[in-house]
Amino acid sequence: MSDAQPLYAKVKDHILENIRNGAWEPDQRVPSENELVESFGISRMTANRALRELTAEGFLSRVPGVGTFVKETPALTSLMELRNIADEIGQRGHRYSSRVVSKAEMSANPALAEDFEERGIEKLFHIVIVHEENGVPVQLEDRYVNPAVMPDFLSRDFTITTPTAVLVEATPVDELEHTVEAALPTIEQQRLLGIGPLEPCLALHRRSWSKSRVATVATLTYPASRYALYSRYRTSARGTLTQ
Repeated sequence: MSDAQPLYAKVKDHILENIRNGAWEPDQRVPSENELVESFGISRMTANRALRELTAEGFLSRVPGVGTFVKETPALTSLMELRNIADEIGQRGHRYSSRVVSKAEMSANPALAEDFEERGIEKLFHIVIVHEENGVPVQLEDRYVNPAVMPDFLSRDFTITTPTAVLVEATPVDELEHTVEAALPTIEQQRLLGIGPLEPCLALHRRSWSKSRVATVATLTYPASRYALYSRYRTSARGTLTQ
């Protein structure tokens, strides 16, 4: 580290080095402001700035009256592919579980008929399910399914498999549409996801087509502190998508 480097930046580099080399693991407590003051011979204001900036940058989380901890990196899910969340969680070496909130056949209102691009559609299957990683809710799935695409959808046991896995196995996916928006959780989402009213969420709205008809319409809600959405793909020199 350069002697010209600001003291708070040296403290930040020290903390980041310990996080990146695995010496300090997620949820592990990092040195307090007082401990940093003593170790580095710096002012409390300098120590506070280092911890405050690392918290703002997403590396640490500070719990008033308890301490400062290494923040676990949010899990990622792809925007470009149809991924089964149970597989994603399993690939990270974590335990997948789920809670089925409700599943039923319902009448299709005009808005849903428009989403499914079928004015004459009368019935839809509806499921609400919470997906958990190591017992922590990470996704709330609110899904409608076209009965013509999969008539036995509601008979499946969604405590041992996921709607995505069932649908992909039953019918080919020809096309996907994704729309993402940021939102604060509703009271019901707060309850099901175990989050507070000010916890930002990412809502992924997905439609999938099978044999040129809309098979399913879903909204997947993620607490932003627990999950992130990403995409990576090749482009032309001008940044447009390549075929």
